[in-house]
Amino acid sequence: MGLLYTVLNSLFDLYTMSIVIYLLMSWFPKGRESAIGQFLARIVEPFLEPFRRIIPPLGMIDISPIAALFVLRLARTGLDSIFRMLA
Repeated sequence: MGLLYTVLNSLFDLYTMSIVIYLLMSWFPKGRESAIGQFLARIVEPFLEPFRRIIPPLGMIDISPIAALFVLRLARTGLDSIFRMLA
């Protein structure tokens, strides 16, 4: 049970870092067009897309990734609670 918990927590960390790196790549010219940017887009955009449909950009600032990271954090907290109850 401990191994599953560790793997899932690591996956949450990795996905969170992927989102942050993908967002930071938008600050660099053609950063998202690179091979790494395209790979990250394939794994991150499906998660970010529903948030972008719900939360419109404020001028030139897209705050939907903040909401997405918040929901991801809530999911991780819920998972932590489940594992604590099972342990």
